[in-house]
Amino acid sequence: MMPSSPAATSVGDRITATENEILRVEVGSTAHGISVGNDDLDLMAVYVETPEQLLGIAEHAEHYVSRTQPEGARSGPGDVDYVAYSLRKFLRLATVGNPTVLVLLYGSTVHATSPLGEELRALAPAIVSRRAGYRFLGYLDGQLERMRGGGRQSRVPSRPELVEQHGYDTKYAAHALRLGLQGIELIDTGHLTLPLPEAERDLCRAMRSGTYSREEADRLVTSVRADLAEAVDDPTRGPLRDGPDLDTVNAFAIRAHQEHWAKG
Repeated sequence: MMPSSPAATSVGDRITATENEILRVEVGSTAHGISVGNDDLDLMAVYVETPEQLLGIAEHAEHYVSRTQPEGARSGPGDVDYVAYSLRKFLRLATVGNPTVLVLLYGSTVHATSPLGEELRALAPAIVSRRAGYRFLGYLDGQLERMRGGGRQSRVPSRPELVEQHGYDTKYAAHALRLGLQGIELIDTGHLTLPLPEAERDLCRAMRSGTYSREEADRLVTSVRADLAEAVDDPTRGPLRDGPDLDTVNAFAIRAHQEHWAKG
C-alpha cells in the first residue's frame, strides 16, 4: 500500500525507488504487535539502483521517503509513512545490525515482493551477526534517554499528551522495552519473531498504555537492558556469527543488480 494521494513529504529518488522496488514490508508498531490502535502505517522497501547511478559519478540519493504529513509533523491514524532504501544502502545498514532495517528481513506482513526480494529475506543468516546485539543495546539506550526526558530534542517527537496523562512518554518506554526483548531473542536464537511472542507483546502494550508508573517502567526497562548487555557480552551465547558473511552478501548484491538490469 502506497499513499493514495500526493505525499506532503517527498524526499529522495522517487522514480527510481518506485519503479525498481523488489521488496516492501510493513514495519513499525503494528508489525511488532504493540500498536494500541491509533498508529499510522509504516512501510519499508528496497529497490535496485540504475546502471547509470551505480556506474556513473553523478551524486544521487540512495533512498526515498514519502509521508502523508508535512516534514516535522507527527503521523496519525490513516497516515502512511514509506521509506525505501537502495539495495546497497540497505545491505550496509543491515550488515552492521541496524534494528530498524532488520525488521524488513523478518516482518510477517509483506506488501510486495519479487524473486530477488525473497532471496534477500532468505539471506538473513548471512547478513545478521552478533554486531546487531550492540546496535539493539544502543537503540534501547536512546529510547530510554528520551523516555527520561533527555536526548536531542530536535529529533524527539512532541507527545505532551502522554507525559501529561502518564507522567512520561510511554511510547519511548514501550520501544525501549521491545528493543531489549528483541535483542535478547536475536542473540539467543539468531531470529526475530514478528509480531512479538504473545507474552512479550502484552508486556510492551501494557507499557505503552501506561499500566506502569514512570518508576516501574524505568526499573523494568533497566532490568531488560542488563539482560541484553549480559547476552551481548557473552561470545559463546547463541548461534550468531561474530560478523556478517560479507562474501555471500556481496555476491548476492552483484548478481541482484545484474539480474534486475537484464530484465530492463
